Amino acid sequence: MTKNNFVRPRSSELVIPSSFVIRHSSFRVSAAFTLIELIVVTTVIIILTGLVLSTVGYVQKKGARARAETEIAAMSAACESYKADNGIYPTDASTTEQLNSTTSFNPTNYQSASLYLYKKLSGDTTGNRQPSSKSYMAFKPNMLLPAPPSTDTVIAIADPFGNSYGYSTMMAATGSGGYNPTFDLWSTAAGTTSADVPKWIKNW
Repeated sequence: MTKNNFVRPRSSELVIPSSFVIRHSSFRVSAAFTLIELIVVTTVIIILTGLVLSTVGYVQKKGARARAETEIAAMSAACESYKADNGIYPTDASTTEQLNSTTSFNPTNYQSASLYLYKKLSGDTTGNRQPSSKSYMAFKPNMLLPAPPSTDTVIAIADPFGNSYGYSTMMAATGSGGYNPTFDLWSTAAGTTSADVPKWIKNW
């Protein structure tokens, strides 16, 4: 048998036909985002963040309103207990009978009447957060102004929005300037103008 006349070329002589040349650039993968892709991703993140924040804000406001309704009901019940013992709802000629719930919209004007109600219902006659006479309601620290962690002298009953509750007996005393013939008790739900009245949380 005759050996094949095949001569292996030396490595230095190995030639790859041009049709098999592998071009590196044809397999290059771009890992960078384009400007449009970055804008789209950023926009989506902003939209999702806005949705989350709006949902959280809605839940917080709804919770605050529910708490205000509960607190107003509790204070109203305490007023009834006070009347059962004293024959009259808590009222004062210089504070609660001067607050007109139909025209007073800013809760900064409620503090004197609110403080009077606190003292009568809590039994804390000095505002030092310690009852010294009969108590008709135990106020939690977060229901008082100044708010915790302050333990300073109480200046008003706080609603869940950080403002003073309104308490008026003007209608009972004068026949006008209120809504109820007994007493008006309300929260402005963070409102400060007449336009906010529809949002009030109230006992009428």
